[in-house]
Amino acid sequence: MVEALNGASHAKNDLLATRGLYHSLCLSSKIRCSQWTEIQRQLSGRAGGTMNVFDRTMKRRQKKWAASLQDSDKYDYLRDEVGSRVADRVYDIARTFPLALDIGCGKSHIAEHLHKEVVEQLFLTDISEKSLRNTRRSEIPTRCVMADEEFLPFKENTFDLVVSSLRITTILVLPSVSLCCHYNPSPFPKINQVLKPDGVFIGAMVGGETLYELRCSLQLAELEREGGFSPHVSPYTAVTDLGNLLGQAGFSMLTVDIDEIQVHYPGILEVMSDLQGMGESNCAWNRKSMLHRDTILAAAAIYQEMYGSENGSVPATFEILYMIGWKPHESQAKPARRGSANVSFGDLSKIGQPSTKDKS
Repeated sequence: MVEALNGASHAKNDLLATRGLYHSLCLSSKIRCSQWTEIQRQLSGRAGGTMNVFDRTMKRRQKKWAASLQDSDKYDYLRDEVGSRVADRVYDIARTFPLALDIGCGKSHIAEHLHKEVVEQLFLTDISEKSLRNTRRSEIPTRCVMADEEFLPFKENTFDLVVSSLRITTILVLPSVSLCCHYNPSPFPKINQVLKPDGVFIGAMVGGETLYELRCSLQLAELEREGGFSPHVSPYTAVTDLGNLLGQAGFSMLTVDIDEIQVHYPGILEVMSDLQGMGESNCAWNRKSMLHRDTILAAAAIYQEMYGSENGSVPATFEILYMIGWKPHESQAKPARRGSANVSFGDLSKIGQPSTKDKS
């Protein structure tokens, strides 16, 4: 059904081919993206909860700008590393996936680490057309679809596997915010919807402790120089909320684990420059448009003083949350009925100890 993409024009041809593909795989939407952006902007100011934390139009511009850089490959080190770790988790599942979906693929940072013996066919989606045109070649037959992560244009029960690496962070908010609104901005229900029964979702996203060095330095500098501070780093989801979000979306047999990746930079300016090159600048609605020069200089000094190494470099910590969730199916193992156990946990301490007969 899907043929391998070859040559420099492979992504362009497939972007055009998706128009016909939508008639068989895609769901119709009554709200255009431009209309939805205006709706989000209005709802974000409602009393009782800021349901929309991120400006998706700004994020789309950031991704488009980052993908257009001549040296964009030098900013891919974090995505390449996390993509390989997501692929490792796919290999941990002893099965073959006939049809898979990569949400927010970028330059196909996950696909390049997968083999066609594990994933037979793969759909790549991203909000940036330039990113899709720059996808790296893979031995897996792939198809590119430009789509927003909030609006997956596929029918229910389509994919055996859905993967995502570092791209669902900017559309996720805390459960307390989601529950107080009519619209739930979490992408997990839509991911669960496009999965087949007994299908699996494997993803990675940035955790709440990410870039704590940068955030602390900027806040202290602003307090000192301007008498207050504004958020300059996008808010991230805490690991304690992730399991609740997956469970509310209908996933079962959940697995969530944390990993930290620490990168050393010459200084704070290099940290901020690389974030911009990754397309990961702050896109929250309440972001501050600029930083004063004195504040940046003060933040650089604070960063170096509090976190600097002996060689003069400064660390930037990225907390990565990995998640695995399964769409329920009758064949899956289910927990035993409460009260049906015939062994007490108190007997665990006796395992390995000699019995009374052995002692005598």
